[in-house]
Amino acid sequence: DTGKKYFMKLTQTPFPSTQYMAEEHPKSQIYLHHTAGNHNPFEVFTYWAGNPERIATCVTVGNLAKPGANWQDGEVVQGYSSKYWAYHLGLKESTFHNFNIPYKSLDRISIGIEICCWGQLTLQNGKFYNWVNKEVPANEVCELATPHRGFKYYHNYTDAQIAAVHELLMLWKQKYNIPLTYHPDIWDVCPRALKGEPGVYTHNSVRYDKVDVYPHPRLIQMLQSL
Repeated sequence: DTGKKYFMKLTQTPFPSTQYMAEEHPKSQIYLHHTAGNHNPFEVFTYWAGNPERIATCVTVGNLAKPGANWQDGEVVQGYSSKYWAYHLGLKESTFHNFNIPYKSLDRISIGIEICCWGQLTLQNGKFYNWVNKEVPANEVCELATPHRGFKYYHNYTDAQIAAVHELLMLWKQKYNIPLTYHPDIWDVCPRALKGEPGVYTHNSVRYDKVDVYPHPRLIQMLQSL
């Protein structure tokens, strides 16, 4: 750490205070998610605002923007402060019990980053399709050397998105003193995450049924560089 002070330009978007908990809790974990949705970071908050469950993350990161779009590739949109919280993990008590770990409300002590991305893809007749059966252009596909949770093809995280996540991680390390050391166990359910140990994790770290985020080579390279 060179002592650099991190500042980020975050695009604010209106988000009802009834959709998150305006309660401050010490933060010790960061979880990386992707939306399994389209490219627009503003529409993610619009979708969350239409549901009563208080499911959200404080920021979303936009994907490739088409001409005329109101966002940029890698743009970080913020709906509420990182010091507050919402239900972004969907924890199951049975997952904790599998490791003989007492249930812990990790949503309160963690910050979530939601990367706009369609997620897992299937290859049919030479074309790639997302989970709602819409075609994804081949130049937006990431092919993994080893399948992640049953899928070899995923919608790509852009370089701009990965760079934005890097800046967010550095910002929150500075603000909350969260350690950023990379551990390869974050791609599957891991006891460290469930115990609430400080660090950077993925949604896979606490859920068996999630594929976000996936081990994109450049994302791993960025996490290893922290």
